[in-house]
Amino acid sequence: MPDLDAVRRVLGERGPQTGAELHAAVGGEVFGLWKTCRRTDLVATQAIGRRYVRLDRTVEGYARLSPSILREFMTYTVIGLPDQRADLDRAARRLQARTKAISRAKLRVAGRFVAEVFDPLEERGLDPAHFCVLIAGDVVYDMSHDVARRESSTGGRVDGSDLDLVVLADDDAPDEAVETIDAAIRQRKWLYLRNPASREEVDYVVKRFSRLVEQSAFDTFQHMVACKVFDEARFLRGNHALHEAGRRLLAERGIVDRLRELEAQAIERRASREEFLLSVEGDRLPAEAQPQFYTDDEAAEFEHRD
Repeated sequence: MPDLDAVRRVLGERGPQTGAELHAAVGGEVFGLWKTCRRTDLVATQAIGRRYVRLDRTVEGYARLSPSILREFMTYTVIGLPDQRADLDRAARRLQARTKAISRAKLRVAGRFVAEVFDPLEERGLDPAHFCVLIAGDVVYDMSHDVARRESSTGGRVDGSDLDLVVLADDDAPDEAVETIDAAIRQRKWLYLRNPASREEVDYVVKRFSRLVEQSAFDTFQHMVACKVFDEARFLRGNHALHEAGRRLLAERGIVDRLRELEAQAIERRASREEFLLSVEGDRLPAEAQPQFYTDDEAAEFEHRD
């Protein structure tokens, strides 16, 4: 486990640090550092932002909280000494403001992306009354980050949180129009991913309202994910009434209530997981316990295709 004296020395010399900054300074296993900071009253920690539900196949009951314990510590937590409380509060406010600024910037990128896809299509005759475009994921919770990470399909690096888009088409939309939208988004997605000036990962799904009706059965993991994503999504463009119809569907079928139940379960399980992890001896987690700390797989959350 990292030496507590070394942790306190760094904090004394540099002032409050994020988990990532502190780990870069003291080294060692990040799990051990997290445990050191959580087990003692000789350092103070302050997390910013909010926790929200993410669905994960590897978790009992599927529901867990995001950010993961690891991500929350590294990216959204500030650590300081007890006598640095004023500095710690200021650092936490700065981190909160920066996180919101990143989220606003990501939202602007999403708006630009959607405009670049749909402006030309509507100029060529696409009827916007048949569609609505929504954004989900970290952005809607003001919890986006810009930590560079590897993108699995290309092996390249992207800048932080991805952009999760949902395009909902009504059942009267022509098949050709739905296919054209899908192709246009796919083409633009690869441009954003491969362009060094953007390095943004865009995940998306295009589906009809009838597909959302099927998914509201809430009877498979994929259906649960689709409903969770739609429930959290914000409107970006198109037919606002179509979005509202989808929201009414989920409410009338009891899906919103079931999602809130999953959130309550995830909150309870998070507390028990942290208690268990703090009881583990040593710096290294046993293999069977690693998913409780290292769960941060974005791919498990978003439904890319129907």
